[in-house]
Amino acid sequence: MWKVLPVNQKPDQCLGEWIDREALAEAMIPMIGQLYRNNNVVTSIYGRSLINRSVIQILKAHRYARHRIDGDVELSVHDTFQVLKTMGELKLGAASIDLGRMMAKFGKEANGRSLEQFVREELETVSGQQNAAGRKGTDVVLYGFGRIGRLLARILIEKTGGGDGLRLRAIVVRKGADNDLVKRASLLRRDSVHGPFNGTITVDEANNTLSANGNLIQVIYSNDPASIDYTAYGIENALLVDNTGKWRDAEGLGQHLKCPGINRVVLTAPGKGELKNIVHGINHADISPDDKIISAASCTTNAIVPVLKAVDDKYGIVNGHVETVHSYTNDQNLIDNFHKGSRRGRSAALNMVITETGAATAAAKALPVLKGKLTGNAIRVPTPNVSMAILNLNLEKSTTREEINEYLRYMALHSDLHKQIDYVNSQEVVSTDFVGSRHAGVVDAEATISNDNRVVLYVWYDNEFGYSCQVVRVMEDMVGVNPPAFPR
Repeated sequence: MWKVLPVNQKPDQCLGEWIDREALAEAMIPMIGQLYRNNNVVTSIYGRSLINRSVIQILKAHRYARHRIDGDVELSVHDTFQVLKTMGELKLGAASIDLGRMMAKFGKEANGRSLEQFVREELETVSGQQNAAGRKGTDVVLYGFGRIGRLLARILIEKTGGGDGLRLRAIVVRKGADNDLVKRASLLRRDSVHGPFNGTITVDEANNTLSANGNLIQVIYSNDPASIDYTAYGIENALLVDNTGKWRDAEGLGQHLKCPGINRVVLTAPGKGELKNIVHGINHADISPDDKIISAASCTTNAIVPVLKAVDDKYGIVNGHVETVHSYTNDQNLIDNFHKGSRRGRSAALNMVITETGAATAAAKALPVLKGKLTGNAIRVPTPNVSMAILNLNLEKSTTREEINEYLRYMALHSDLHKQIDYVNSQEVVSTDFVGSRHAGVVDAEATISNDNRVVLYVWYDNEFGYSCQVVRVMEDMVGVNPPAFPR
């Protein structure tokens, strides 16, 4: 099941084994693609998606698995190939299947069963469910197309599958120039931080549409959120995601619900008033069919709350302080100029800037047990993406550095928070290593400090992409298109 790294290999043997693994990975690509397109089955290895990946990327994902198990061993391509082959025979319904976690469970719970038998029994509830009734695609409108809007577009397009999940149908922006559509397409196609778009984009200026990997996206120009008839574009019962941050309460966001074709609204910023602030993995079960407007909270809130919950569940949090070292954002000035906010008028590219964060207070909205226990502050730094939260906590129970690290490693691997919490144990990682992380936050085990009942934890997070992944998870739950995840 796991490949132990060989010692003193001969060159021909080493190359021969590599060629064998390459051939298997190459054979896996059409299997992964067919499961995705025909069955809406998303495959991954410890959270690393295998959809539309190259041979080398698939092999690197198998190699990456060694960080998730004891010892310097990697996931066997021979075994995952067999798992995929069996899955292809089962006529599966929509599902999210982590091959790394599947093999780990097989290693612990096989009980004499063959790998094929184990896979068949593990996936029994979705076997024979291909094209089963009950799942219907939901139209999505992105209101605003900035940093988060464009990353949401990338993720939604990547997850289109057979079209019975979230389907990006339109974006709404203010028209900025005569060649606005071409410029919007260019910003989606090229990104200085996240790299090029993985696919093709076609621009139709006559009809104000973009076609991205087969997704026909209507670009709507408007300055008034309450004046658009989305049904005129064939959009019905849509979920609208407001990325502008201009309206953050029920009254302001409620303007979207006045538009024909819009059924629900998600805000990609902390909500005000009585709006539910949802951190997926923590309180997403609080989303009810009656909720028309919810907030997906902030990037920092999403990063810290899962780790705080894990720590509180085992050790109890008496109180603490959250310091966020945050990349600069678009609301800061590139060079010194007037800004209504304190200190934010100074050049973001040249300065560390102390500013406020509401993450500590907002954390209590998602996890009420933390109410009144945390303070918070933030320092904006001259990097374009990836931030860090430093959690300085006083606990009810004492612990050691080794114990709490091992506990958080377990939570990242085996708990219900495995999509939110990641774990890294390296003395060499820096912020750019976490660009593109799909987790809400990544615990840096090498930086952990523990002294009796006081612990300091360092949590990296991609404040753009990781947060956008959390938003999509909230969207899927809100409209009921979140596929079951395996292994159970």
